This record gives sequence, C-alpha cells and structure tokens, in this order.
Amino acid sequence: MSARAPLLLMAAGGTGGHMFPAQSLAEHMLAQGWRVKLATDARGARYTGAFPQGTEITQMASGTFARGGAVAKVMTPLRIAAGTLAAIWGMLRDRPDVVIGFGGYPSIPALSAACILRRPRMVHEQNGVLGRVNRKFAERVDAVACGTWPTDLPEGIDGYHVGNPVRAAVRERAGAGYIPPGDYPMSVLVIGGSQGARILSDVVPPAIAALPLDVMRNIRVSHQARGEDVARVGQYYAEQGINAEVQEFFDDVPRRMSEAQLVISRAGASSVADIAVIGRPSILIPYAAATGDHQSANARGLRDAGATILVPESLLNPEALAEQIHTIMAHPTGAAQMSRAALSCAIPDASERLAEIVEWLAANAARKGKT
Repeated sequence: MSARAPLLLMAAGGTGGHMFPAQSLAEHMLAQGWRVKLATDARGARYTGAFPQGTEITQMASGTFARGGAVAKVMTPLRIAAGTLAAIWGMLRDRPDVVIGFGGYPSIPALSAACILRRPRMVHEQNGVLGRVNRKFAERVDAVACGTWPTDLPEGIDGYHVGNPVRAAVRERAGAGYIPPGDYPMSVLVIGGSQGARILSDVVPPAIAALPLDVMRNIRVSHQARGEDVARVGQYYAEQGINAEVQEFFDDVPRRMSEAQLVISRAGASSVADIAVIGRPSILIPYAAATGDHQSANARGLRDAGATILVPESLLNPEALAEQIHTIMAHPTGAAQMSRAALSCAIPDASERLAEIVEWLAANAARKGKT
C-alpha cells in the first residue's frame, strides 16, 4: 500500500491579499505531491476559481466584530465557535500534517482547532504590520512567516522572512522586458486592491486628463474600479477622449501589468509583490485607514530602492498626481531605472521559501510522533 500523501490545510480570509499567497502555495505544494485543503468564507470563495485543480475547498463559519450591527456582533462569537467545532471535527478526521493561516477572520476556526488539537501550525503575514488575527495567534503557532520585511512583531516573537508568494501567472511574467515610455501607445494600469478604491476613481481620471496633450494622446488606461463607480469612471474617460477600459475586476492583471509602462495602485502586499516580481515603475497610494498604516510599511522597500513614488492619501489630488505621472511618462531613462529597481526588491521564490517551513514543521512533528 502506498504511503499517505501529506495534507496541508490552509485557511484564508476573503480578500485577494490573503487568497493570492494561499493560491501560490497551493500550486507549489500540489506539484510536490501534497494534498491541499482550503478553508475560507463566502467572500474568499470568489477567488477560488483560479486555485489549481486538486485543491479541496470548503467554506467555514466565522465572523468579524468589525462589520455589522449589534445583532451581528453578538452572533460573531457563536459563529466562530461553530466554525471551530466543525474544524476540530474535520481535523480529527483528516489529520492535517500542517495548518497554515493567511489572515482574515475565516482563519480563526482552523487555527483555533489546530491549537486545541496540537497540530503543527503557522501563520503567514503579508503586510509589514501583523493583522488582528495573525497577531492574536502569533504566540500560539510554531512559526510566523513574513511577506514584508521588517514586520512589526510582538515582543519575543521571531519571524521568518519568506516574501509574499505570487501566483503562477505572475511568476510566468517575472522580469518581463520593460518598454520605457515614448512617442507611441503607452499603458497605465490602475488597481485599487481586490476591492477597488474609490479615491483612485475620483483622482486618477482627472489627473490623466490634466497631462500635456502629447503625453495623454498616447496613453491607454486599464482601470479597476468598484462596481458602483465603473459607469461614471468610464464615461469621464470617454468625455475626455482618453482610451480606457474600466472594469470591476480584471482576471488578467499579470498580463496587463507586464504590458504597462506605469502602475498606479494601492500598496496592498500582493500588489507590491506583483509589481516587484514583474518589475514595473509605480505610483503607490497607501490606504490611510489600513491597520497600523501597514500599506505604507508594505511600500517602504520599493520606495527606498527608488522603484516607486509614494503619495500619502492626504496629499493626493489630480494636480499633484498628474505631475508625478508626467515625471515617469516623460522620462524613459528614469522609468527604466525604476523598473530595474523594482526587480531588485522581488522575491520570486517566496512560495518555495514558505513551503520549506511547511515541510520542516511536518518533518519535525513526524520525528516527535505527533502525526
């Protein structure tokens, strides 16, 4: 009888920032002969269509205290408890070799069950500041893997710098040749994270419209906007004579990024990792309300390398942004240098680094007879 293939249980919340690294790790571990299960919520399920075939996906009850009214907040502990009981039952049945949480409230039940049953467990933090859930579990897991370095960790906790795993579609375009701006069609990609960004929809279109005509006439825009903003943003671009494609979600961001002369984006960890691995000049606008201002921490490496222009949200307006866009699009030599600088910040083998910790935890537990 053949040996049982090891099982990795991943738990991730419902945003791209949590789901994309989980997808990348799933791709790698399945290729290494592991079985992979993913526990997420209804929001996270929107991203599972891109997960590799062979990933077993389940939706797990959880909840957050950050959204909803008084009744929802009262029900949250009950939902988390129900999810944890279900996770315990599942782990008793499946006996995962390692459990890894990528953050977000849907990872609470799986990590709680792993703590109770003493399964090998770890968390991966994408941002430069630990999220609420990962901070809660940092002292209760066997390893804390960090995507951004340095990461603000609780006192006494050591982190392993692995980088942020990027999807196979991004890795396929790692270091894609960069065509500097010039007197020909130029692409600008505008992405606001997996949820879009209202402020980018308000500021970017008039900023591009304010560019000198000889620059603006060559620009082609791919703009990701919130669903409620798509029509008005598209109409504005059209009225200004700007060639633009506006959608709520692009399923081919890696391709569009590899073809872009400039990326304008929030500074979510996955977006920053994609920009670095593909190697593109960027203008990053950190989300001001992010916990612990973690998006500014995410962008620090690109900023220090000279790969990005960092614009605080408080200073963002069409005139200032137009000036920054023009600085890049009118100076091809500088733009090419920014592209190279971005590549210098990339960790394209982050999936392998993270997988090494997973495999180490599994082997260590096997030696101790815990599996």
